[in-house]
Amino acid sequence: MKVKSNSQEMTFEIGLKIAKLLKKGDVISLNGDLGAGKTHLVKGIAKGLEVHEDITSPTFTIVNEYDGKMPLYHFDVYRISDISELYEIGFEEYIYGEGVSVIEWGNLVEELLPDYTIKINIRILDDNTREIEILNFNKELIL
Repeated sequence: MKVKSNSQEMTFEIGLKIAKLLKKGDVISLNGDLGAGKTHLVKGIAKGLEVHEDITSPTFTIVNEYDGKMPLYHFDVYRISDISELYEIGFEEYIYGEGVSVIEWGNLVEELLPDYTIKINIRILDDNTREIEILNFNKELIL
């Protein structure tokens, strides 16, 4: 499935709609260039999971944990230098746990992700427009 977003608000809304279909244990690999809108999509997912905290990219901490109707584990693996860093923080316990895991730059650790991982690719078309491609999502998403 591919959809175009013409604003940060629309990207947020797409995340909100995705969240309503997620269940415990779901894993999302979120990919796109810097500035593509990955964190805006995560903010929408968080809102849909009833997270009330401000969502920020965990660039320097690797993972941020948020409480909502189910836990949200928001990873940013862009700066990891070795996959062993993920094992040190208990990566497998997160992705096989009771929450939803969203991994920005998930393509960098693809070999660690389960087969059922939902893949979302965001491509910059111009200053305001993004193409959001959603793969391996076996639910009907009405946008």
